[in-house]
Amino acid sequence: MKIPTDLERVIILYHGLKLLPAKFHAPAAVQMMAAIAFQESNYEHRRQIKGPARGFWQFERGGGVVGVMTHPSSRQEAQNICALRVVKFEAQVIYDTLEFDDLLASAFARLLLWTDPRPMPTDEKTGWEYYIRNWRPGKPHLNRWPGCWSKAKSLLTIN
Repeated sequence: MKIPTDLERVIILYHGLKLLPAKFHAPAAVQMMAAIAFQESNYEHRRQIKGPARGFWQFERGGGVVGVMTHPSSRQEAQNICALRVVKFEAQVIYDTLEFDDLLASAFARLLLWTDPRPMPTDEKTGWEYYIRNWRPGKPHLNRWPGCWSKAKSLLTIN
């Protein structure tokens, strides 16, 4: 699969959100989603290099996938999204599909953020803390975050 252009990245973000009700469409959430995708995969790798994660947001089956599927605030929406995307609501099936279905991956990324009761961050420092708390990366790279945050902000000015 080719690396998406900036316009295609924006389309992935917003079309993934269209699978969810309007309450999920906060602009700060879209920027956070974009920053995390840049941080996790740079929008280049749908399958983690030397790792188990899938999709631009690098979900692991037993981590983010199961978390979104089982959390009380995201479970029903996750079921709805899977029905819309014609994906069986099973962790392994969802995990396998995330590598090829960018809209499912985008919606699951938003739902994972939704499970955090704290307000959506609007600045780089709080964004990093939010990312660490929710994605729990094995090898976090703080040195990359400012660039990812900035790229996300720039990306969203083209829509």
